[in-house]
Amino acid sequence: MMDLFHKPSSRPSRISGVGRLVLLGLLALSLQACGKWFERDDPLEVLPVDQMYQEAKSSLRGGNLGRATRYYQRLIARFPYGVYTEQAQLELAYTQYRDRKFEEASSTVNRFIKTYPAHPKIAYAFYLKALINFDRGNPLLDKIARIDGTMRDQGAAVQSFNDFSEVIRRFPDTAYATDSRQRMVYLRNRLARYEINVARYYLRREAYIGAINRAKHVLELYPQSAYQGDALAVMAEGYTELGQERLAADARRVLELNAPDHPYLSGDWDHQRRWWRKILPFMGEKRG
Repeated sequence: MMDLFHKPSSRPSRISGVGRLVLLGLLALSLQACGKWFERDDPLEVLPVDQMYQEAKSSLRGGNLGRATRYYQRLIARFPYGVYTEQAQLELAYTQYRDRKFEEASSTVNRFIKTYPAHPKIAYAFYLKALINFDRGNPLLDKIARIDGTMRDQGAAVQSFNDFSEVIRRFPDTAYATDSRQRMVYLRNRLARYEINVARYYLRREAYIGAINRAKHVLELYPQSAYQGDALAVMAEGYTELGQERLAADARRVLELNAPDHPYLSGDWDHQRRWWRKILPFMGEKRG
């Protein structure tokens, strides 16, 4: 006999399979409605490609680099093909470069070069690639504080030098090649100065072979730089310290012909070396 006073179970009743499907459908419709509501307030999701591009371009011209970046990136994501997208990728790289986001800019421009090797603006893309590394090797803080950047690693400067060389090789008759040549003169001197800094450090450490090799490196890789005379002076001093008088005399003779007013010939370099030893006497010590 059924117990009419039996308490119902406290466990909730299970929802049938059909009920679950209905609930899921209602949830999906609700999310879709919310998404459409948000899209109405988000121009990044509703603007046509031409208006999106104009908004990005206007932001770039106005100096709002963050907004320009967002619009360019969303344009590329929503419209992966077309002339607006191609131009947006190139301008995105420039925007990131202007914003000093060098890693992102480099990645963007390299992707553009790989994707559109025959693009009408491919020369500019190669030039921008070189320019990114050029400014990456010239930190803004160094410019403000007037720090000698040649005392640090020159990896970015070397890459920029090679990139500008590539611009000249591929596009010799463009304005980009003209500017690249001028920047390469600056980079040649910068890289040569770095090598001379290292070579003179080796002299102070009495590592004469290392100093001579660095000086030869300057003459071989950076001809016509402003530091050829310094390289010859390093070689002359290094060979003198090693007792290689004939080689030292050859280096001095070439130095006299090319830079007769160089301070090494009047003994000023020797004075500078003694001055460094007074400040940092351990610099000239030999280690056993």
